[in-house]
Amino acid sequence: MTALHELDSALELLHFGFRGLTVEADRYLETQGLSRMHHRVLYVIARAQNITVGELAATLGISNQALHRPLTVLANQGHVLHTRDPERHRYKCLTLTPSGAEIERQATLHERNAIGEALQSVSAEGQEAWYRVMQALAERLN
Repeated sequence: MTALHELDSALELLHFGFRGLTVEADRYLETQGLSRMHHRVLYVIARAQNITVGELAATLGISNQALHRPLTVLANQGHVLHTRDPERHRYKCLTLTPSGAEIERQATLHERNAIGEALQSVSAEGQEAWYRVMQALAERLN
């Protein structure tokens, strides 16, 4: 590819690096009839039990409307449960079923393995630099 700007190589590494991070997880998810978006939903619910639909959408940075389809698939397949918050009856709280927790665990394990191998291939200073760059990018969301 022809670079159009001096930062293009950094952007390409980020793009293709992310694909390398998720490739095995995506293959696993496909065997379950699911996608990366479903994994993102499961990942957040696993770490924020009883999260509301609105809180989940906000965490993922998407609209409730965009969340509706993947959440419906996960609920219909028996991976996510909706319950009403006893103190706030208008809110649906989300939790994972055992099958949802297992799918999340397997997909995340693939990603942990990929990131672990990549981090082990560089020095401690390289790892620190990577974390600093990723943190600086993440802070742009605030």
